Amino acid sequence: MLEPMEQTKNNLFGLVGCLILLTFGGVALLAEFLAPHSTTTSFSVYLPPSGTHVLGTNDMGYDIFSELLFASRISLLVGLVAALISVFIGTGVGLLSGYYRGVIGDLMTGIIDIFLLIPFLPLMVILAAYLGPSIWNIILVIGLLGWCSTARVVRAKVLQLREMPFIEAAKAVGLSNRSIILRHIFPNVTEVVAAKFVLSVAGAMLSEASLSFLGLGDPARISWGGMIHYAFKRGGFFNGMWYWYLPPGICIALCTIGFVLLGLYLEAKNNQSPANQLLAD
Repeated sequence: MLEPMEQTKNNLFGLVGCLILLTFGGVALLAEFLAPHSTTTSFSVYLPPSGTHVLGTNDMGYDIFSELLFASRISLLVGLVAALISVFIGTGVGLLSGYYRGVIGDLMTGIIDIFLLIPFLPLMVILAAYLGPSIWNIILVIGLLGWCSTARVVRAKVLQLREMPFIEAAKAVGLSNRSIILRHIFPNVTEVVAAKFVLSVAGAMLSEASLSFLGLGDPARISWGGMIHYAFKRGGFFNGMWYWYLPPGICIALCTIGFVLLGLYLEAKNNQSPANQLLAD
């Protein structure tokens, strides 16, 4: 059991994380109402921050603040969908590699080990460049390459669960392996999967920002990483236009911190659950 001080700290992590994510989620959903200008309306270029343009305008004359609000949708969309794909694959591989012995288990474990040895970022850059600049290509690349950590954690949990008496009893009454995995093992790993999903969203957002900064993002759908890319490419850094590149960087950092704090809270909650206390004993 967690000490009261530790419990309070974890609850604070969860509360702060939720507040941050609710704020950014609300901004993404209400961007049309919050943005003072359309992202297609052009004004004078390189205007400094003012009452009319809170963060000034960029080299195309577009309002940077409005672009920042709409870019939150793309960054969050990529993070959520890519994390969903990676967690789905990782959970499936982790369940199979942890439950089955023999050829199937060894094969799945070998696949996890092989992917863990592959340098993630260079391969991601190569695939994104090969597939072309598209938001869905970025989602697929991040999702298909980011499942290993989830698979490893789920596998470790399943290795513990498969030795439990209730699993042995299910085998004794003749339940199929599929039924045991879906009805008895999977429900006991959902908390782990939920925590890994939240943390995977943060990782996916950082990966998307990295790819977009390198110029591999979708030019038709600007994200926070894409804004930093264009600020760097079109003179924002050189001209000291901090109001162009700094706000999206801060948004990426805050949103990532929000997901990480929520993920830490879920992991701590999972560790003190009755099922995990039983496994520990």
